[in-house]
Amino acid sequence: MAFTRERIRHDLTRRTLTVVRTTPLTARITRITLTGPELDGFTAPGPADHVKLFFPNGDSRDYTPAAFHPANDEHPDELDLDFVLHGDEGPATVWATGAQPGDELVVAGPRGSQLAPQGVNRLVIVVDETAFPAAARWLEAAGDQLPVDVLAWPLDSAPEEYFGTRVPERAAVTPYAPSELMTALRALAPFDDQTFFFLAGEATTLAPLRRYLRRELELPPEQVQASGYWRYGAAGLDHHAPIDPSDPD
Repeated sequence: MAFTRERIRHDLTRRTLTVVRTTPLTARITRITLTGPELDGFTAPGPADHVKLFFPNGDSRDYTPAAFHPANDEHPDELDLDFVLHGDEGPATVWATGAQPGDELVVAGPRGSQLAPQGVNRLVIVVDETAFPAAARWLEAAGDQLPVDVLAWPLDSAPEEYFGTRVPERAAVTPYAPSELMTALRALAPFDDQTFFFLAGEATTLAPLRRYLRRELELPPEQVQASGYWRYGAAGLDHHAPIDPSDPD
């Protein structure tokens, strides 16, 4: 069965935004809320949409917006971005650790959106902390009608701290060690042609899971979306690159 996934193109816009507040969500994840008149017209309807952040040192990184809150009587337009504080000297960690209200950040995009697929009867999500915002957006898109299994491998943060009460009625979020993910994924089988998979996080951890779905189970590429958000030992990984260079789609 072929899923229908609508794609929407957006005008590529760079916005200079201002930090409103910072909110610790877990021991390692901090939410930074940005605002500014240039947020007018912002939209990111796809669950895995991403924007590019330009940090003061000149580096840039891609991030999935955690949430966009249109202006109302209580607040102006606001954009939430969730940062995993790795404890290293990476540009995102350095900026987010020191961010204060009034600081500025340039945010570009999203360039386009890919909406959640239509015709799905089951959703399986495998993510680490860097992809928790995308997983939360997938859960929101699924609502209470679609069964969802989230296999989360947190490095330091408990998933229940991050997701809290935002887990829909027919969804389950379960933490696993990276070494347990393959067993956990296999235990969810059998899968039919209306099951959709979203995998995101550290690329080398995801590669064997994708290989199991695409090669062993012979699922078509439109049924498996796998993105390497980062890779051990690599700086600024392009999330569009194949997570398994030896076996690209």
